[in-house]
Amino acid sequence: MTGTDGAGSGNRTRAGSIPSLERATGRSWESWLAHFAAHGAATAGHTEIARIARDGMPAALENPDWWAQAAAIAYEQHAGLRVPGQSSSGDFRVSASRTLPLDRDAAIEAWVAAHGALGTHLGHTAGEPRPSRTEKRSFWRFPLEGAGRVEVSATPKGDDRTILAVSQDGLADGARIEAWRAHWKALLAAL
Repeated sequence: MTGTDGAGSGNRTRAGSIPSLERATGRSWESWLAHFAAHGAATAGHTEIARIARDGMPAALENPDWWAQAAAIAYEQHAGLRVPGQSSSGDFRVSASRTLPLDRDAAIEAWVAAHGALGTHLGHTAGEPRPSRTEKRSFWRFPLEGAGRVEVSATPKGDDRTILAVSQDGLADGARIEAWRAHWKALLAAL
């Protein structure tokens, strides 16, 4: 599964992440691969790989820690240390989002009104939901028997819009990631 050139080598890096990383950092993917190789990233854990990436970020880059995480994940996927959708702990996650013309609390209320009573998702029983709110976001969280945890979060975007995101963590494998993504996108589209 490992590969260095990405062409027929088994490379499973998400294609969209590389051009974004190159644009943001002004550094080619080949240069990033050389940087990781020179610092022994192939045998390092995620935290060390992220540190190696952070050390290679340009000084003037906005959000260098975020970009370091993106570079570390792209490298781990490229090197076969993880596949797209896999977290650093080995489980899998999936997410989908939609921007709505509502405030954050109304966005969560719309989700709950439309989907809060669903007892199952793709054959997995939904557990008791836990609504919560912080200064920046509103949440609706619930466990899914045998399929991890789901978090619906509403984050304001400007004065009159909200990003409503569904994140599912704790999947045992990546076999159904695209089925889950389609499920969450369909529920978001129905709002």
